[in-house]
Amino acid sequence: MSQRGKFISLEGGEGAGKSTQIAPLVAWLGERGISTKVTREPGGSPGAEEIRTLLVTGDPSRWSPVTEALLLYAARRDHVDRTIEPALAAGSWVLCDRFADSSVAYQGFAYGLGDHWVHALHESVLGSFWPDATLILDVPVELGLARAKTRHGDEDRYERMDRSFHERLREGYRAIAAHAPQRCTLIDASRDAEAVQSDMRAALVGRFPELGR
Repeated sequence: MSQRGKFISLEGGEGAGKSTQIAPLVAWLGERGISTKVTREPGGSPGAEEIRTLLVTGDPSRWSPVTEALLLYAARRDHVDRTIEPALAAGSWVLCDRFADSSVAYQGFAYGLGDHWVHALHESVLGSFWPDATLILDVPVELGLARAKTRHGDEDRYERMDRSFHERLREGYRAIAAHAPQRCTLIDASRDAEAVQSDMRAALVGRFPELGR
């Protein structure tokens, strides 16, 4: 029986650079003999990808905060059942572009549902299932939104939220990092990509010493 893999999530507001950082992180883990599975949220399984389209396109006011949270957790449950848990059980390390902390930050803090409300929903849907380590890329709102505008496509619903939404979002992520230091590492993502990647790797070595051997 293979040893169970580790679950690592990357978090941050719009334009934090998560997508840019995943590929070099996968290569670095591969150099250490670690098999990886890369996935994302919303999405990551066929059913969850269908729900993703409902969430990331259309008018910013398309959903109420509660409805949006429920849609996200429907997608997340399917994602865990069909993609994340099987990969972990097979011994792969799963790197996920967003997971449950996004719901705490976006719906809990930015929308104002409250982190306790989201945590209660999480427990009812997924119990105690959380990442083994979470890297939160922190970037000033203005810089993050400027980066996000360089993307192409229609998945821009969250980017079109007002500035105060994004300020609350950033504060939410910083609060998450402060409240769960055993799992979360806050990384200054306003710097060049190489410096950010270096800090991400150092954070993982700190949590998983076998990576430093």
